[in-house]
Amino acid sequence: METFLKEYLSILKLERNLSENTVASYKNDLTSLLHFLEEKNIGDLSDVSFSHLTDFFKALAEYGLSSTSTARYFSSIKNFFIYLQINNYINENPLERLSPPKLSKSLPVVLTVEEIDSILSKPSVDSKLGLRDRAMLELLYACGTRVTELINLKVSDLFFNDEVIRVFGKGSKERIVPVGSSAIHWVNEYLLKSRPFLEKKSKSGNILFLNNRSTKLSRMGIWKIIDKYTKEARIEKEVHPHTFRHSFATHLLEGGADLRAVQEMLGHADISTTQIYTHIDRDYIKQVHKEFHPRG
Repeated sequence: METFLKEYLSILKLERNLSENTVASYKNDLTSLLHFLEEKNIGDLSDVSFSHLTDFFKALAEYGLSSTSTARYFSSIKNFFIYLQINNYINENPLERLSPPKLSKSLPVVLTVEEIDSILSKPSVDSKLGLRDRAMLELLYACGTRVTELINLKVSDLFFNDEVIRVFGKGSKERIVPVGSSAIHWVNEYLLKSRPFLEKKSKSGNILFLNNRSTKLSRMGIWKIIDKYTKEARIEKEVHPHTFRHSFATHLLEGGADLRAVQEMLGHADISTTQIYTHIDRDYIKQVHKEFHPRG
């Protein structure tokens, strides 16, 4: 079973060109399943039955796993068993009879424009790290990038004369995203007054946003930066890097942007992923109606 798993993970990384984080998620999910099967004394994937998988998902539920995480497990295991069946490692797919878990309809946390402005105003732009933080947060909100995309941005990905940046998303898929004048101003200030003092040629390469060690920031590093300024702005919402992405999309739709255009900017392969923001937009519309209509 371990051999099949290693082979599958290699294909995900080398042939399908999935990111390291995505491959790590697959590995975590599938390793959990294999350990569960070993506890059931199952050493051959051909012996895995519908009831074994049902028991596995029951165990996840008892462990208190969220519906979103359970759905990710289901997707990982489903794709793994499809791979096994296509390559004739198993005769039947035991997952075919199992229905995917229902996802909860909770909407993502979104910041108001005023809350965004408050967070952006907190970094001290007189210091090299404060200026970096201001530029980074401005760009995060201006372009709605994923945190991994932001971390991996290079100086050569900036095309400010054309008011766009180049982003490499999931599966290294390239997209061009517009960037506004405020973000351009602060990133240029950072490039002029901060990055030269953080950069070390041997370590930094072409990475745009650098830490004190002259290397790229980590996901946790960016989360801590955002958490710091959120607290300074006295915002009580649970804010993380993806909150800026949610806010970017919601504010565009509130302003009348086309859903397809927002999908393109976010780098969503399927428009149904982008449509969650239309629910938030409808809530905003109802709020406006209630507040301003004479009989609201």
